[in-house]
Amino acid sequence: MTPILVTIILMVFLSFPLTGRAILKSRFHKEVRLLFDRAAPLKDKKFSYDQLEGLPVPVQNYFKHVLEQGQPYISYLRLQHGGWFKTGSDKKAMDIKGEQYFTASRPGFVWKGKTSLFTARDMYMGGKGRLVVSLFSLFKVADQQGPEVDQGELLRWLGESVWFPTNLLPRENLQWSPVDSNRAKLTFTYKGLSVYYIVTFNNNHEVVKLETQRHMEDQGLKPWVGQFSDYRNINGIRVPTVIEASWDLEEGLYTYGHFTVKRFEYDVPRRFP
Repeated sequence: MTPILVTIILMVFLSFPLTGRAILKSRFHKEVRLLFDRAAPLKDKKFSYDQLEGLPVPVQNYFKHVLEQGQPYISYLRLQHGGWFKTGSDKKAMDIKGEQYFTASRPGFVWKGKTSLFTARDMYMGGKGRLVVSLFSLFKVADQQGPEVDQGELLRWLGESVWFPTNLLPRENLQWSPVDSNRAKLTFTYKGLSVYYIVTFNNNHEVVKLETQRHMEDQGLKPWVGQFSDYRNINGIRVPTVIEASWDLEEGLYTYGHFTVKRFEYDVPRRFP
């Protein structure tokens, strides 16, 4: 093998990681553009206390606590977060950084999370969910799609709406029903798929826990729990900045993700630079 050929082979091999990352970045950017292109802004819609009539008392108290009278409906949200993630109950936690984009008028989100081991892209658009995982940002090791993924991703969009709470106000396909003095049931229906949460509120009228049944890979429906904390005021809206995601299994609670939001921006329908 000639020195020139060896040099060419080495250059291709060494540049491959950069090429792989560039391809993933390009795909992610296209997904974010598509997400925002599909969803129109919510114009001239504002929150009023009159909308709360007939809702369960803890739900009324929640909206009065986190929203101000006259708050315009949020059309878009983008955020950046840190935290840690586990790929199994017997695995060590890995640091993770991510960014996420949401739309309200048409349910949708696109998320990218990156650890030292993998890059994941999670999304819900057009009534379809998808999870793509690439090892070292190079080799695709998972591409999950189908009805079970649709259910899980719609649940994710609905649960993470606590970050833009005008999205949780009652409407034709979103209902609240009473459970007890500090809990209520949230039900949402979209494109023939109905999902729900049992929502727990604390004494400060904040959402602190969501519980539902969600598809766990290869194990069917399992109890899923989301926990929220460290509420802060973002542009006049009180939202949690810490979220933990767990499976409530027979052997105990398995927390696989802990995320801390570092940056919130409302109604900026484009990706971060």
